[in-house]
Amino acid sequence: MKEEKMGKMEQIARQWLAERGVTIEDIADLVYYLQSKYHPNLQKEECIHNVNRVIAKREVQNALFTGIQLDLLAEKGMLHEPLQSFIAKDEGLYGVDEILALSIVNVYGSIGFTNYGYIDKQKPGILKYLNDKSTGKCHTFLDDIVGAIAAAASSRLAHRAANIE
Repeated sequence: MKEEKMGKMEQIARQWLAERGVTIEDIADLVYYLQSKYHPNLQKEECIHNVNRVIAKREVQNALFTGIQLDLLAEKGMLHEPLQSFIAKDEGLYGVDEILALSIVNVYGSIGFTNYGYIDKQKPGILKYLNDKSTGKCHTFLDDIVGAIAAAASSRLAHRAANIE
């Protein structure tokens, strides 16, 4: 997506994703994973387009900023206990990371919830990397945010396809 068409916050959101090792293509691969069996002629470019449209939304950018910042602070040991341990260990009962992700999913309707739940359990592609604790990076929030962006983009794609049919 051309930078001159993007607002400053969207540029920063994309930069933060890239700095954490996530590309738009990585997220588009997740969209393809979720939607290709329902859309046999689906092209990667269409997945990229839908990811770009989701990331252009301010609510998505705000969730991304919040989640990445919390991950970075936890990575540096800069949060107070017990929050530091919850986020650093990706504590299963913490759940705030999923709640933040659901705010993204909710932007495109209820189909996003099922897409998100499925991809969160499967952890394909970039999600497998983001969940790898051996990297020394904390991605407690980012893995859920990336999955939510993919789920929302998949929902957007599905809604648009239904309107065409």
